[in-house]
Amino acid sequence: MSVQFFNFHELFSYISKADLSNRLDNVLKALIKTDLIIIDDFAFKKIEQKYAEYFYTVIDQRYGLRSTIITSNRSISDWTAIFPDPIMANALMDRLCHNAHQIVIKGESYRKKLRPKNQMA
Repeated sequence: MSVQFFNFHELFSYISKADLSNRLDNVLKALIKTDLIIIDDFAFKKIEQKYAEYFYTVIDQRYGLRSTIITSNRSISDWTAIFPDPIMANALMDRLCHNAHQIVIKGESYRKKLRPKNQMA
């Protein structure tokens, strides 16, 4: 299986660089065909309209065919706010959430738990 891992910001940086270097079609096709895409820190900050449209294209084409794992520190209800177009955001969220399995992890951050004891809180 093919797998690609991206930090949320890195994904849009990758797409932006592909757009600037006339490789966008190839990059989007590769993202669509990858068996599993993992996006870490999803919805960390707002994205521009054209990148939201590219992301929608990828998710729409993968819908029902390929797997996507998304991690986020934000609630799913907050995710639509990162997209400039609320209609597109709702369509995107519909595709992401349909047949999704949501795992909510509560408690202290593992980074905080693993921090050396001599560091201040």
